[in-house]
Amino acid sequence: MTFGVIAIWVVALGALAMCLRRSPAVARRAVQDATSGLGRVLPVMLMALPMAAFVAELIPAGWAETWLGPDSGVGGIVLASLAGGLMPGGPFVAFPLVLGFLKAGAGPSQMVALISGWAILGLHRTLAWELPILGGRFILLRLVASFSLPLLAGLAAEAMLPLFPGVAAR
Repeated sequence: MTFGVIAIWVVALGALAMCLRRSPAVARRAVQDATSGLGRVLPVMLMALPMAAFVAELIPAGWAETWLGPDSGVGGIVLASLAGGLMPGGPFVAFPLVLGFLKAGAGPSQMVALISGWAILGLHRTLAWELPILGGRFILLRLVASFSLPLLAGLAAEAMLPLFPGVAAR
């Protein structure tokens, strides 16, 4: 178990203890809500994780290293930023794919840009949710204002790589 997983368990169990302290009925509702949420997410996870692993294995040999590898430089960071913005799906798809790209030879800076593009630009989310709710003018402003952020994140990651030796080794 990683530190992050342990921290989440500690926070969850602490919250449960606080619910129990408030009343057993509150704790029971919280457990029911958590179980219901897990029931909705679990089927997605059970399909998305293997799907992402299968897709990652289908990445042609050398492709990730050539286009998104550590030596692809700024061009690879730009490509990864754009690919991240176009990549559909939630975290159960995105993170295993990034792991697959890393295993196939993609550079960590490029994957920082890809995840940042996915999180910040997210065309699938923009079209499905933001555009109908917030309108085109706001979306255009948001996209233009934030377009450079994944690129900057990738460049910052590249500059900080010496501080994190072995970061791509998983």
